[in-house]
Amino acid sequence: MTIGWVEPLLLSGALLLMSGPVYAQTLRGTVTRVSDGDTVWVRPDDSNRKPVKVRLQGIDAPERCQAWGAQAAQALSARALQQHVLVPARGRDAHGRLIGGLQLDNGEDLGAWMVREGHAWSARFHRHPGPYAALQRDARAARRGLFADAGAVEPWVFRRQHGPCS
Repeated sequence: MTIGWVEPLLLSGALLLMSGPVYAQTLRGTVTRVSDGDTVWVRPDDSNRKPVKVRLQGIDAPERCQAWGAQAAQALSARALQQHVLVPARGRDAHGRLIGGLQLDNGEDLGAWMVREGHAWSARFHRHPGPYAALQRDARAARRGLFADAGAVEPWVFRRQHGPCS
């Protein structure tokens, strides 16, 4: 029996599926710095390693140079700075930042907290409203944080109009 091109292709696909996600790890460490409302630096528990820049998955917070940007960064700092966290990582973005969730040791999801308290938007992807859409609707209805400002501009719109903060 000869092996055609289909069999090796199927075998390769099966092996790839069995190997699991390409980037699935959980970083454990302490938040040492907050860059803005959706980016932190985490020093891994292995203290010999340098802090890792982490972009919170599922949220988009105002840019630092944008209205509500300083408040978002301050809120995340107050909640996360010097706290031990878990970062279920999902990969890296175009800027080299680790992308992942951010959870306190008690299991609290800080991305969810940022949206619920009105410090960030649920990150949209194409037509999908994002993982925290229900929390965003509740925060908007309660007029919490930036959702109290009818003129608040989504960060992705701000970046498209003004570019990144320098």
